[in-house]
Order: sequence, then structure tokens, then C-alpha cells
Amino acid sequence: MNGRERRQLDIVRRWGTIGALLLTVGSLGGGAAPIYSPLYGVPVLGLFSRMPSVAMGVVWTGIFMIVSAWLALGRFVKPGRPRLISRGQMDRTLLMWTVPLVFCVPMFSRDVYSYLAQSEIAARGLDPYELGPANALGVDHVLTRGVPNIWRETPAPYGPLFLAFGRLTAMLTGDHVVSGVFVHRLLVLVGLGMIVWALPRLAARFGVPPVGALWLGALNPLVLFHIVIGVHNDGLALGLMLVGLELAMRGLEPLRWTWISLGAVVIVCGAMVKIPAMAALGFLGVMVARKLGGQFKHLALVAGIMAGIAAVGVVVICLGTGFGFGWVETLNVASTVKSWMSPPTALGFLGAGTGILLGLGNHTEAMISLTRLLGQAVSVVITVGLLWRSFKGRIKAMNGLGAALGAILVLGPVLQPWYVLWAAIPLATAVVGPKFRMFAMVTSAIIAIILPPTGSAFDGRAYTVPQAVAGAVITFAICVLIARKRVGPFLKSDPAGGGHV
Repeated sequence: MNGRERRQLDIVRRWGTIGALLLTVGSLGGGAAPIYSPLYGVPVLGLFSRMPSVAMGVVWTGIFMIVSAWLALGRFVKPGRPRLISRGQMDRTLLMWTVPLVFCVPMFSRDVYSYLAQSEIAARGLDPYELGPANALGVDHVLTRGVPNIWRETPAPYGPLFLAFGRLTAMLTGDHVVSGVFVHRLLVLVGLGMIVWALPRLAARFGVPPVGALWLGALNPLVLFHIVIGVHNDGLALGLMLVGLELAMRGLEPLRWTWISLGAVVIVCGAMVKIPAMAALGFLGVMVARKLGGQFKHLALVAGIMAGIAAVGVVVICLGTGFGFGWVETLNVASTVKSWMSPPTALGFLGAGTGILLGLGNHTEAMISLTRLLGQAVSVVITVGLLWRSFKGRIKAMNGLGAALGAILVLGPVLQPWYVLWAAIPLATAVVGPKFRMFAMVTSAIIAIILPPTGSAFDGRAYTVPQAVAGAVITFAICVLIARKRVGPFLKSDPAGGGHV
């Protein structure tokens, strides 16, 4: 990069860092704070909780700044650009934007408080797959109070490996919410570290610029907001899955089963955090079968080996952690939520509503069950088709994995904004086309902006969000105007091949 480009990059990095700092400050009053927040009554810091509109306005200003900085940074990793950002510059940018967020109050979701309660249940020697927080800890327990009402009586839907980590956390932190959240955040940061380690290595194998994969994968605002700030265990599961794939691929040239088996075991560990990671075993098996000769007998042989590794790995983890196989029965816990964000569920609501209008009666539950079943069946068909196309060499295996995970989660009974990462991150390692890049960039930016930071509804105070967003838009516009002399040249065409922001 020349001197002019380095100055432009410096502006973008500082812009995003300021956004991260605003998110940290605004989270004190605009985040999904604990029920018994230690900030109440603290001079200065406690003031934000009494000004929710102002605090959320600060948060949304930070969101706008990080998203805009990320979009601008995409210019420096644009495929075909003669001078790409270096790996060191990308790593430093990731650190600049991530470190302030480590100290945020959780935002965008209250799932971490469910993690704490389920971890405490496990630490007490009770079965988190049989008992919900209310039954195991009591409705007045400090950890139960932090769990959203809909999840207080439901068992844990996560894998036994994650609950084993949670049990250790509970032993260390007890019922201290703040320290418990921080330790869980450190755990997902380990997952982010694994993503950062594996992404560029996988991208290099599939002919994608490593910095481009890091930009779309690790530095994606959805990662920063929902993995780092939101403390979702998807980060740990994705990290294990990607590390497993990278380790296994080291055994493909030449074929070495030790590396392949090690990678497969790590993938199983990821699945024992969140089960969708298990799909990676299928696409890994396809790559191994192609290396063996690409005949159907090779595919059948490798499928049997992968199934055996998965079975042994699951049994060892389930018995070794002491939780058994209760997680199998709780995989559908999340389906108790009927959200329009899930296409099959939305289709079920539409069908039921049509039936009511036609005078056929209210069959909402039956319609949603039917459409969800059809959605899952279609996702299986799509996944099998992608596996076959990958085996025949018509698509890259990583592209197939990303598309399959996208189909499984989009057509599943529940769809959350951060589920997009299950498709985006694998695809970031293998797709370089401008259409995918544009689609992923726009989709990530829109989802990152629209989700309220508190992780809850605003019934009875719907004015709060419009006020906060309006204030943030005005503040962001003022910031752009103030910085226009420096930002302005960056918005112009770059004759070096970078195009426009």
C-alpha cells in the first residue's frame, strides 16, 4: 500500500474503533444488563441506565460507525485490487475493534444468562437436560431471574461439551453474574481466535485472498456484535469446526489418516457445542473420497469411517462429561418459539391465517408443525444434493458446506440473526465472486443494524427505539460532516484499482 492508502486505512480503522468505544459506553444503559445490575447507584456509570433512549442512541451511533467502517474496509480487500491490505494490518484492525467490545455489557440477546443458569445446574450435579432454571435453582435465584421468561422452565438445548465448559465456569464464578459473563465471553473469544487462525489457511487452500476471508468472516459486524458482545456459543462451535477442517485438510496432500482423523474429532467437538457443526464431517468425507479415487465405493468407505469417528467421539464426550445423551431430546427446545423470522414458521402462520379467513377454523399449531417438517425435509434434500455435487467436483466442498448450513438453518424451525454466520464464514473461505461478496456484505450490514441492542421487546415503550435511532442518525451524520475533509478523498474513485467505497 502507498502512503495515501495507508492514511485512508488509518481513518477507517480509527472510525471503527470510535464506534466500538461508543458501543461499550452505550451498553451501560442500552444493553441486556443483568436483572440485579451492579451499575445501579454507581456515580456516572449508573446514569446511563436511567437514560435508555440516550444510551441506545449512543449504541446505534457506534453500530453505524462500525458497519460503515467495515464496508469501507472492504475496499482494501476487493478481489483484483493490485494492492491489498496486509495480514498484519488486518489483524491490528481486528484487535482495535474487538478489544473495547470485550468490556461491553451483553447486548442483542440475553442468551448468556441462560448459559449461566444451565452451567450452575450442571455444577450442582443436576441434569440440565431434564430441569430448567426455575425448577433446578428456584424462581428467585439470581441466575434464574436473568433468564428470559420463555426459557426459565426449559432444559438446555446445547451439547454436553459446552455444558462441561459451563460447569467449570460456574465452579469458578458461582452465582456472580458479571464474572460469569466475562468468563463465558473469554470462552467465545477462544472460538474467535480459532476462526482467525483457520480462516486464512482455508482460504489459501481454495484460492481466496486470506485477508478477504478475514474481512468477511472474522471482522464481520455480526461476529463483533453477536459473538463478542452477544456471547453466543456459535463462535466456539464455528471455531472448532473450522480448525477441524484445516487440520483434516493437512492430511489430503498426501493422504494421511492421522491428520484426517484428528480434524474429524475436532469437528465432532464443535458439534458437541452446537450440532450443525456435524455437517462439516460430510463435506470433509467428500474431499477424502475424491482423493482416494472419486468412485462411489470410496465415498461409501469414507462415509463409514466418518460415521464411526462421529459415533465414537459423541459417546466419549457424552459419557466423559457425565451428561449422557439427554441433549438428543432437547434439540427441539428452541422450536417452542414461533418467530416469523423462520420462513417455514412464517409460512405456517400464513397458511393458518388463510384458513381462518376462509372459515376453516384455527389450525395454527398443525400448520406450523407441517411447514416446519416440510422445511426440514427440503433442507435434507438440499444438503444431500450439495454433497453429491461436491463429490462430483461441480462445486467446492466448502461452498457446499456453507450453502448446506445456510439451508439447514434458514429452513429450520427457528432462525436467529447470528445464524447467518454459519453460512457466511465457510463461504468466505471459498467464494470470491463479486455477486456473493455484494450479497454477503449487504445482508450482514442490514442484519447488524436492525436488531435492537437490549435483546428484548419494547412493549409499552415503543417510542424508545425511534427516538434512539433518530438521535443516532443525526449524530452519525454530524460525525461524517465533521470528518468530511478527511473522509471525502476516500470516497472518490481510486485510480489504483480500488474503485469506490
